[in-house]
Amino acid sequence: MAGLYRGCQFVNTFRNTNSLLLASLVNHCRQPCLARCVSTTTVSSAKQVSSVNIPELETFEKMGYTFESHQELHQFSLSEPDIFWGTFARSRLRWFEDFGKVSDVNWSEGKSAWFLGGKINVSVNCIDRHKEADPNRVALIWEKDEPGQEQRITYKELYEMTNQIANALKTNGIKKGDRVAIYMPVSPIAVASMMACARIGAIHSVVFAGFSSDALASRVIDAGAETIMTADQAVRGGKLIDLKKTVDDAVKQCPDVKRVFVATRTGNKVPMSKIDIPLEEAMASESTECEPEMMDSEDLLFMLYTSGSTGTPKGLSHSQAGYLLYATLTQQMVFDYQPGDTYACVADIGWITGHTYVVYGPLSNGATTVLFESTPTYPDPGRYWEMVERLKLNQFYGAPTALRLLLKYDNSYVTKYDRSTLRTLGCVGEPLNHEAWEWYNDIVGEKRCSLADTWWQTETGGIMITPRPSSPGAKIHHGPMTPFFGIEPVLMSDTTVEMTKRNESGALCVRRPWPGIARTIYGNHQRYIETYFKPYQGVYFSGDGAHRDELGHYHITGRMDDVINVSGHRLGTAEVEDAMDEHPAVAETAVVGFPHQIKGEGIYAYVILREGVSESDEDIIKDLKILVRKKIAAYAVPDEIQITPGVPKTRSGKIMRRILRKVCADQSDELGDVSTLADPSIVEVIVKNHEKLSKKGA
Repeated sequence: MAGLYRGCQFVNTFRNTNSLLLASLVNHCRQPCLARCVSTTTVSSAKQVSSVNIPELETFEKMGYTFESHQELHQFSLSEPDIFWGTFARSRLRWFEDFGKVSDVNWSEGKSAWFLGGKINVSVNCIDRHKEADPNRVALIWEKDEPGQEQRITYKELYEMTNQIANALKTNGIKKGDRVAIYMPVSPIAVASMMACARIGAIHSVVFAGFSSDALASRVIDAGAETIMTADQAVRGGKLIDLKKTVDDAVKQCPDVKRVFVATRTGNKVPMSKIDIPLEEAMASESTECEPEMMDSEDLLFMLYTSGSTGTPKGLSHSQAGYLLYATLTQQMVFDYQPGDTYACVADIGWITGHTYVVYGPLSNGATTVLFESTPTYPDPGRYWEMVERLKLNQFYGAPTALRLLLKYDNSYVTKYDRSTLRTLGCVGEPLNHEAWEWYNDIVGEKRCSLADTWWQTETGGIMITPRPSSPGAKIHHGPMTPFFGIEPVLMSDTTVEMTKRNESGALCVRRPWPGIARTIYGNHQRYIETYFKPYQGVYFSGDGAHRDELGHYHITGRMDDVINVSGHRLGTAEVEDAMDEHPAVAETAVVGFPHQIKGEGIYAYVILREGVSESDEDIIKDLKILVRKKIAAYAVPDEIQITPGVPKTRSGKIMRRILRKVCADQSDELGDVSTLADPSIVEVIVKNHEKLSKKGA
């Protein structure tokens, strides 16, 4: 197989560079690709100007570029993006065929293409090259629900498992370009299933294994998936979750599904139909070798559904090479991952964090990555830190929701465990509040770890704004963050005018293209353009707001549209409203987010009932919570439901969500002028209703 990988054929490297620069780059890059599988071990003679070792600085130096500071290197990544990204693409990834043009971008048309003409296979980059270099290196540590029962999977074992699944998929008719839905618990076989899809060129759509059958079905139908991969059950927090039953209920709504692969997690008996295929049995008859598909750099790798401001989830689609490069670089540089480290991101693989920082980024870097199946409080609130001690973790990437929950327990749950191996702490999901940041930094990290509070999105593919990498020794404070290489944040005002001064707030946008951006919304490119590139001309609009401080650092202020962030999960308010509106007693609903001490944002629903309803408010509220749980997921169930005769609207009929947010956030004294509303008196009604709910819940 080694002869198949022609490595780097560096011809026509950078078409816009002079011949001397081209010759020096070609000469450098003709070194064997295998020698640079984990290139961060290379000792570079070039001056290191960042908080992490960057061997490519020597390449830039040979090309005539030298840097005296991290800021200079960052500016170079903005001013010479093709040279910057092209160099890293060739040094960090393995190619079947070299690319010609580095980038071709036209955001007015929603077009982003990188490493054009290049041929690659993501599974080869994530598994094969590391298996060849060190087959017994541990790739995955499966931290099962019960502590102390971890299972280690080497790169050789992952290679064989991936190939057997890939062959089983092909035997059953799955081919390049087909969509495969994966609804599985966090486990090695789930990772191998993702890699198997990548190996044969199928596009995977991982659906969080906590979603309801309706939510799963809608994603399967939208993707046009004929194949679902699942497990008999999941185990989480000491409880069994019947995944197969959920899939069976979903399949009833999906007439185009032809096959369901069922993996074994618990071994408990589950109903099997004529379209169900026991996955391990299918694997047993397959070879442990599978020829990797030669993929174009812009072929789709996966789609992942995320909530938008409408009720329809968006199938954001990521490509092969651009996404993989961005995942590779951010995982290594933000967390200062070094060969031999044991790295843990405790996200579920059903979210983009799990894709980029549990699976693709770490494996591309040849890391040992932890798969966390349990919950932060099972069997007690010391679970994370007991795991840190037992597995000797060097990096830990978690969510603010979990941290805010854990800091409420006695610090002894942290301090009784040895955390001396930790070097980097990370956080993702929503801005980390000051109290949680200090606890994470001071208690968990003992004031000696780098703490990377990161901002990014499903759409961006990887971390965009973060305190690391930075100038060597730069001090990290709560709140302020700086852009990653190649990223140039801009703040826009409501009038689409760029805000260039310090100490200003506005809509957070990104000026320059980067390789990791999602390429489209599956099946609806026009929605992709209108969502991200129409609101502000010439830039990518994130949907978030931000504040730029006096030092030029960025502070994320939260969502600007009708999307709320519940425990790190983006949820469209329209999606919850659509679910609740199906109740026969409901005439109209309005859902908003409100500050929640644990979850960051909670869900508050204002519900208007139809006339003549005989059911009690209590029964309707109970039914609505069950309905949302069934239609979406448990985390989407509203924390508070207020039955009200109406909601504040403009004379044109638009719901004034600003007022609704103020009321449920206990800021009724900040409502401002409500005299222009169609019915100003309704404001006093919902305020009094909210006060009654607050007293009842106290």
